[in-house]
Amino acid sequence: MPYTVDDDGRLNNFAVEPQVYEAKPPSQQEKKRFLILGSVGLLLVLGLITIAFVVS
Repeated sequence: MPYTVDDDGRLNNFAVEPQVYEAKPPSQQEKKRFLILGSVGLLLVLGLITIAFVVS
């Protein structure tokens, strides 16, 4: 673990930095999957709101 010592003799630990990489844009299949999951999530939330409204 990398550390430095200041003038008073105290140690200062630094976190290990992760390797930086460039993200790849999503493929067509991933875009389609995101759209389907988003639609299912929206339908679930709307269904729960509807049930809460009907019950109350």
